[in-house]
Amino acid sequence: MTGADVVFGLLGVVCLGSALLVVTARNVIHAALWLVVTFGALAGCYLVLTAELVAWVQVLIYIGAIVILFLFGIMLTRAPMGSEGNMDNGQRIAAAVVGLFLFGVITALLVDAYGGKEIKLQNRLVTIGRSSTIATSIFRDYLVPFEVVSMLLLAALVGAVVIARRD
Repeated sequence: MTGADVVFGLLGVVCLGSALLVVTARNVIHAALWLVVTFGALAGCYLVLTAELVAWVQVLIYIGAIVILFLFGIMLTRAPMGSEGNMDNGQRIAAAVVGLFLFGVITALLVDAYGGKEIKLQNRLVTIGRSSTIATSIFRDYLVPFEVVSMLLLAALVGAVVIARRD
């Protein structure tokens, strides 16, 4: 095992643990903050895998935009902040059974598809996946959809402010 394997394993444990805390947190703000930790650990995993562009997109888009949008939505809609007992609908056991079933199905499919095969990457992936080609594609070919999504997010934020505004 190399140092990168150890760091990847530790980041994976942090990611899984904080993801569990997102789901089990009784306070909505705490859940959103644990989501930041989850996304940060995932960005660290991408860095260990030498996918720097994906790691920075993870940080900028998910941590920098989506979680902030969640926090604005929580603050503006007056969601219950404390731990209230009536937020649980009593379906935890059914959810756990369905989750374990789906985990088993996905694991069986992956084992059936790949088994003990070693997946070898070719060197041409390094030249195809360079940041410059991705950036050129985003800002030349997909500039209009990129800007449409940013305007949609801005409209959602303005809509949340209007809905939460007191008259």
